[in-house]
Amino acid sequence: MFDYFFAQYKGYPIHEVYLELIAIFFGLWSVWFAKKDNIWVFPTGLISTFIYAYLLWQWSLLGDSMINVYYFIMSIYGWYHWTRKKGDVDEFPISIMSSKEKFMAIVIFALTIVFVILVYLYFDKFTSWYSYVDTLLTALFFVGMWLMAKRKIENWIFWIVGDLISIPLYFAKGYTFTSFQYLVFTIIAVYGYLEWKKIFNSSQNLELRQL
Repeated sequence: MFDYFFAQYKGYPIHEVYLELIAIFFGLWSVWFAKKDNIWVFPTGLISTFIYAYLLWQWSLLGDSMINVYYFIMSIYGWYHWTRKKGDVDEFPISIMSSKEKFMAIVIFALTIVFVILVYLYFDKFTSWYSYVDTLLTALFFVGMWLMAKRKIENWIFWIVGDLISIPLYFAKGYTFTSFQYLVFTIIAVYGYLEWKKIFNSSQNLELRQL
């Protein structure tokens, strides 16, 4: 059983295995902080995404690597966005998407698909079905990260869909540890959605009582 799940790591440089485990640790920690609506989601996420961007580039997974570079940039933006306050109150609390943001999400999704296709064509990387799934995942996660940085509840829906696709994808690619990570991500994301929904409903009820 052990060989079935982890035999692919026999040919890996040992430092890459350690880096993957460190990235997984900080990635899980980051998602847990996100579930709790805690600002530490971003510094822990920065460490995980930086390592993954390097590893995935080494493994020639360009779409996945670009996702993590984007995560890194958006984590910096999200960190700033979440810390903005009006007095003692968060300027951008948990909220739902507006019509304008729904339109922007569609635009980001479509542009990401086009961009990743062009990158894969340029580097001649459409060599397996993985590449086509990577294109979809990149778009899902780009929108999910943008919505998380803006503190929108719907970000969890994109994470859940993307995580569910990633579990078998990474296992098929031979990255068992990362596949298990996405399984845990999926579970946390479901609870994250429920918890953010509860926080949002509580804030709405509080506002109604104050009227």
